Amino acid sequence: MSLVPLLALGFLTACPGGKEEPKEIVIGEYGSLTGTAATFGLSTKEGIELATDEENDVTNNGGGIAGVQIRVVVEDDQSKPEEAATAVNKILSSDRPVAVLGEVSSSRSLAAAPLLQRASVPMISPSSTNEKVTLVGDYIFRVCFIDPFQGEAIAKFAYGDKGLRKVAILEDVKNDYSVGLAKVFTENFTAMGGEIVGQEAYSEGDFDFKAQLTNLIAKQPEAMILTGYYTEVGLIARQARELGFQGLFLGGDGWDSEKLVENGKDAIVGGFYTSHYSVDDPEPVVQDFIKKYEAKFHKKPDGLAALGYDAAKILYMAMDDVAKDPKMAAAFADRSSTPAGDATRLAARAALRDRLAIVKDYPGVTGNITIDKDRNAEKPAVVVEVTKEGPKFVSKISPKGTAPIAPPVDPAAPADPAAPVDPAAAPAPVDPTAPATPAPATAP
Repeated sequence: MSLVPLLALGFLTACPGGKEEPKEIVIGEYGSLTGTAATFGLSTKEGIELATDEENDVTNNGGGIAGVQIRVVVEDDQSKPEEAATAVNKILSSDRPVAVLGEVSSSRSLAAAPLLQRASVPMISPSSTNEKVTLVGDYIFRVCFIDPFQGEAIAKFAYGDKGLRKVAILEDVKNDYSVGLAKVFTENFTAMGGEIVGQEAYSEGDFDFKAQLTNLIAKQPEAMILTGYYTEVGLIARQARELGFQGLFLGGDGWDSEKLVENGKDAIVGGFYTSHYSVDDPEPVVQDFIKKYEAKFHKKPDGLAALGYDAAKILYMAMDDVAKDPKMAAAFADRSSTPAGDATRLAARAALRDRLAIVKDYPGVTGNITIDKDRNAEKPAVVVEVTKEGPKFVSKISPKGTAPIAPPVDPAAPADPAAPVDPAAAPAPVDPTAPATPAPATAP
């Protein structure tokens, strides 16, 4: 008899009438399904759902983890930090999850992560980029890059590629992500020789930014760095144009929503932001994901959907590995409240934590992912341009200390037979003031 059926038999539980049915493995998810960041939460949820469907497919080694199906319990935190803590408390008390996926926002992850750390339940954030998130403890992970790298990438693109020397910043002071990104951008841009000519603040939910914009425009910046979320960024861009600002808008992955152009109209078109992947990337893992996502949800996936998918796939990969030990596999499906069950589940979650900590070169949709010593993902950032048709790939920027990464290449384009190849050649060091790798030319 094969291993999977044996494990599955171990997971049977008595039911009324003498019937026996297999148990399930519960994973928690908390996210912004309503409120100001709803598109983030909904896209992430869809990515997680697609990954879970694939893991549960019976043609995938019997389906689930060691033959036991996964059920994802989802709680909406309404895009509010205080509700994030409430949502996670509910998941912990009612569902006894093996692990939890979430949140998209750094502020909400910071509100809930301490609860999961104290409960020794692994958490993977798909997209919380503030560096404080994983510092909460050794059970907290993420699959996205962090703001120190993202801020450097934006600064490098602004200074090197766009030739900007004087910029202004408008940040959301109630948002840890926005404040952290503004800080890191400033440190990197000024170190390169750039100047921050003005800096203003607002709070999430504001809708009138004209006073701050008037002050910034008076400083004559070449560009505005908008480190908040798409909801306010679109409004800011429109009001800035109404006040006569003609410069560029740049920002981070908080812009990555189909609602950005809907909110900002023509004012935001031509802006640039850092993201996690591009639908233009010809890598098979990316195109396969897009194909499956479109078949299920009838639309193209954004960066948050890709991150949700990667977060769930990495979690399930780690669980599959840990579940090779039958005792750990049984513990994943055990939701009893006995002292022995509690101890075994704790050991299984600790083993899962240890496996997540050594993820290396995982071929994710959002790039090859390696988890570093602080449980952050080492991976590239993508720079995209806002167009009416959707995000357009511009360049890809590698983590600090490594060589620039080549942009997506048209697989149909002929290779240059005259180009010399030296397999022993070492990559040249990165010049932070040098332009990022340019986008490929459009075929005629």
